[in-house]
Amino acid sequence: MWHSYLNGLVIAAGLIIALGAQNAFVLAQSLRREHHLPVAVLCVVCDALLVCAGVFGLAALLAQNPLLLGIARWGGAAFLLWYGSQALRRAVKPQGLEAAQRAPRSRRAVLLAALAVTLLNPHVYLDTVLLIGSLGAQQSDPGAYTLGAASASLIWFFTLALGAAWLAPWLARPATWRLIDLAVALMMFGIAAQLIINAPG
Repeated sequence: MWHSYLNGLVIAAGLIIALGAQNAFVLAQSLRREHHLPVAVLCVVCDALLVCAGVFGLAALLAQNPLLLGIARWGGAAFLLWYGSQALRRAVKPQGLEAAQRAPRSRRAVLLAALAVTLLNPHVYLDTVLLIGSLGAQQSDPGAYTLGAASASLIWFFTLALGAAWLAPWLARPATWRLIDLAVALMMFGIAAQLIINAPG
């Protein structure tokens, strides 16, 4: 159980904690204290639902088809290696995370914008549903894996929402993102190696 939970936590953390539109949006709302907690809740719920759909939808499909399971395993390993390589590239030329300045908006407008940033991004389906889901379908305890992935989302988005003012000076520094991207690369390479080593002979 704990092995699956930690796998979900590490994989999801590596994908979530990356410089992107969703993180920039959450940070911007948090710095301005503009409906930042509802935005964090929305992001966590969306991630959890997408991970569940990926893990449990793919789990049944993969269990019935060893060929698809193999494709998911090797495809997931290849994607993780590619993703880790991208993180290394970002570490070479890091950028700070800056909060965009916007006029005050209603809670409804902010939540709709958060939904758009989350669900209209094609990477959320590639990362959260396909990658995290296909890897979760291979775990000995998919439920624990899903909980681990949801925990990573919960920790990260509420860290941004509640600690934005404290984190902002560090997240604005390219050196901070260099360290984050190096850690992400190591995590992705480690999980990819695990998939390859544990592949059926």
